[in-house]
This record gives sequence, C-alpha cells and structure tokens, in this order.
Amino acid sequence: MWRTDKGGWSAGRRVPARLVAAGPVLRDVALWLLLSGVGLVWFLENDTASSALLDVVVPALVLAVAVPGSRKRPGAALLAVNGLCALGLMQGTSPANPYLLALAVSSYLLGAGSATTRTSLLAFGGSIAVDLALCAALRVPLVWWFYVVTMVPAALLLPWLVGRYRQARAALVRDGWQRAMSLEQRQRAVAEEARLRERTRIAADMHDSLGHELSLIALRAGALELEPDLSDRHRADLTELRTAVSDAMDNLRDTIGVLRESTDPVSTAPTAESVEDLVHRAATSGVEVSLMREGAAPSLAPLVDRAVYRVVQESLTNATKHAPGSRVEVRIRHEAGVTEVRVVNSAPPGAASAGRGRRPTPGNRGLTGMRERVAVIGGTLRAGPRGDGFEVRATVPDRVSADRSHAAGGPARATGSASTRQLAVAQRRARLRFAAAFVVPAGVALTALPAAVVFAYQLSTCVLRPGVYESLRVGQERAEIQQRLPERHFPYPTDDMRAAPRPPGATCAFYRSNGNLLEEVDVYRLCYAGSRLVAKDVLPGRSDGS
Repeated sequence: MWRTDKGGWSAGRRVPARLVAAGPVLRDVALWLLLSGVGLVWFLENDTASSALLDVVVPALVLAVAVPGSRKRPGAALLAVNGLCALGLMQGTSPANPYLLALAVSSYLLGAGSATTRTSLLAFGGSIAVDLALCAALRVPLVWWFYVVTMVPAALLLPWLVGRYRQARAALVRDGWQRAMSLEQRQRAVAEEARLRERTRIAADMHDSLGHELSLIALRAGALELEPDLSDRHRADLTELRTAVSDAMDNLRDTIGVLRESTDPVSTAPTAESVEDLVHRAATSGVEVSLMREGAAPSLAPLVDRAVYRVVQESLTNATKHAPGSRVEVRIRHEAGVTEVRVVNSAPPGAASAGRGRRPTPGNRGLTGMRERVAVIGGTLRAGPRGDGFEVRATVPDRVSADRSHAAGGPARATGSASTRQLAVAQRRARLRFAAAFVVPAGVALTALPAAVVFAYQLSTCVLRPGVYESLRVGQERAEIQQRLPERHFPYPTDDMRAAPRPPGATCAFYRSNGNLLEEVDVYRLCYAGSRLVAKDVLPGRSDGS
C-alpha cells in the first residue's frame, strides 16, 4: 500500500504508507534519545548527583511516556516532565537539573499542538503551583524560590509562544491555500454568473424591443388585410403572416420568461430613441396613439429615462396585442421632481359594448417587468381596467440615488455577507488569542522579573571573596577592614546560620562566598565587639541533615 507524502513529494513520487506512518514514531524516539542523553551526560559529569535510579532511569521512563503522549495529551505530558524538574528542588546543592530542557520542549509541543490557550494556561499554573508547594514543604533556601519563579516560567512560556507562532503560521498557510482554491472556484462562478446575467439582460431587452416590433408588424399585417383592393390570395397570405408573427411573439415571450429571473438587474443603458420617436413609429404602423407632455421636461437620469421609455413601449405592445384597433393615449407629466406616465387604451372596436375586450391582467410578464424596472429606481406602478379599456400609471423620481443606481446594475458585494462576518469573527478570535498569549507572560514578567532583578542585585553585591576573607585577622579594627568588605550584607541567612554560636555581646554580619545565584554557597560570618573583629566563621550553605 502506497501513499503520496504531503511534505513536499513531487508528482509521481510516492512512499510506502508504513514509512509515512513510522515518521512520528521515529521522531519521538529521536527526541527521547536526545532528552535522556542530556540527563545521562549531566549525571556523569555532576559529582553531586544522588543516584542513577533517580537521575537517569526514572527520568528516562517518564520521558518514554511523555514524549509520545504529548501528541494526544500535551497538558498531561507537560505536568509529567515538570515532575522531573521538581526533583531538582530536592537537591542539596542546586535546584537546576537537565530536565528543564525537556520541560521547554514539552511546552513547545503544547503550543504547536491543538491544545487551547485555556488548557495551556491551566497546565502552566499547575506546574508552577506544584513547584511552589514543594518549595514550601521542603523549606528550601531563597535561591530555590528564585529558580521556580524565574527559570521555570521562562522554560514554560517562551517555547510555548514559539510553538503557538509556528501553529498559527501553519494554519495561516493552510487557510491561505484553501482560500486560494475557494477564490478560484468563486472566480469561475462569478464568470458564469456574469455570462448568465448578460444573457438574461439580452433576453429582457429582446422582450421589450423585439416583442414591441413584432407587435407592430402583426398590427400592420392586420391593417393590410382590410385593404379592399387585395386579392383573396394576398389577403390569405397576410392572414398567415399575421398569425405567424403573433405565434412568434408568444414563443418569444415564453422563451424569455424561462430565461429571465425576477432578481436580475435591469439595464441602465440609455435608449436609442425617445418616447416621441417610439409613439411616432407606432402611429405610422397603424396604431391610433397620441402623446401629451405636461410641465417643463427636466433632464432625466438615464435610468429614469429608460424606465419611462420601457413603460410606454410595453404599454403600447400590450395594447396592440390585447386590444388591436383601440385608441391609445400617452400622458407624461413632470412636476416637483417627479415624472408621472399614464398610458390608457380604449376597448377594441366591437368589444366595448359586449364587454369581451381582451385586457392584460396584472401579474403577466410584461407588467411584472415594468414593476421591477420602476421599483428599482424608487417609483411605483399601477395597472388595471379603466372603464372599457386599460390603464397603466407609473410614477418615478427624476433623479436616482447612487445606492439605487448601483443596485439596478446588479447585486453588490454585500459588506455584511456571511464570509465578511466570519472573517470579522476570526480576526476577533485571533486578537483575543494573541492578547492571551502575550498578556499572561507580560504579567508574569512585570511581577517576577523586577523581583528577580532586585534579588540578583542583592546576592551579587554581598559576595566576600575567599582571598579577602583569608586576609582578615581577628583583632583588626572594623574601620581598617571596612573598605575591603562588600557593599552590603547578605540579607537572607538561614535560621541555622543565625542560631550559630557567637561571642557574647558580639554583632555579626553575613556575606556570600560565591557569586553563583543558582547554587547554595557557604556564608562567611564576621562578628564585632565594639570596633574590633572578634570572630570569623564559615557557615555551610546547607546543613547536612537537610
């Protein structure tokens, strides 16, 4: 069984599935060997190591479980490795041990994995709480406390931030490729949608213009049928022509009705002819039509001008189709920024008295298209019977807002779309996670680091060098040796040091014998009686029984 490796294998290069599955196991083994090897080297080079069982064997077994366990249970693995670091707190010479590196690696794996920020912070808090509780139970010196509040948080937080960054970067790259594929698919969909919309726009224009032309042709053919000097053969041909044109017009309407969607945008292109030209052309085709304008004709927006033209055109088409031979009256009135269009046709000859005149009913495709065209620019349209005839009345504003003009050209890319909202939510979550990732370390730094700096300053300025200590002689004047002493006394001697026997009536000062901040070193004690040095002692940094 074979699989293509996702880590960069080119086309045609495949590896066995068992080798792909063995990759994580090999990485875990290599990491376990590295971390255990560091502990073994430290044990061999450290003379103060307690035993091979506690310093090598037990840590190797814990790491053998924690390293592979960090993939599914990274928080538990971190706590287990922190237990190895806690063993260093039980050492008598220094709290540090080599498994602080393993703790840093576990923290990195925790950040790079799928663990949430809450889980990570709980694991960090549990680790530091265990270490502090152990320090309190063992009553360790101050250096151990300093190690717990500085080195352990640094080993936890800094690698975790690096792992978190790596995870975020990998997710960003992965999401980027997915977004690129999505954009390609969307681009194809947009191109297809644009093609369909253009086809629908052409269909709508065909309905408005070609349908009108076919109606006029049918009307003219019907008028020619009535000519008295035509032969029977020519009259039959004209009848057949008129019937064919009417059938073609019905088929055109049916086809366009299938292609057209109610949500498709209307065309905003200006018309090729004016309303006057349209009415004149209809009149020359045999339609009894009149046009009357009232009010000063303003400069209409192209979208409004086209809407007025199409309302008149569709009304004439309906009149010639459903009421042939009727009189049509077109009135256009301009008043107070509003244009009103009224198209009224009478009943066809011979149908008024019988009441059988065919009238377009509200809801057919022509009226529906007019309503959409008028509504998109903020106007209204009413259509219905009037006496024996039919009336279409449209009211439109002379100017159109930019929003409506943009909406008429097609659906805009909504700023409140689902993808936009999802992106905003993702960005908000990313900001919150970023804040959680850096605010917590910043809070620890603002509290622990200043205390650590002060503590380090105190310990480094109270060191009395062994050579200087050896040169001091009991009986010397205090003023004589004061210039050779450190700037300040050691402020944190243990209770055993304070309780050590001293000459009666003497006052004593303590000094560290070494500048190593992470080791418990011997302490020099100088005792004075009056102005003279009466005793000097070397107090062990840690009692044998501890």
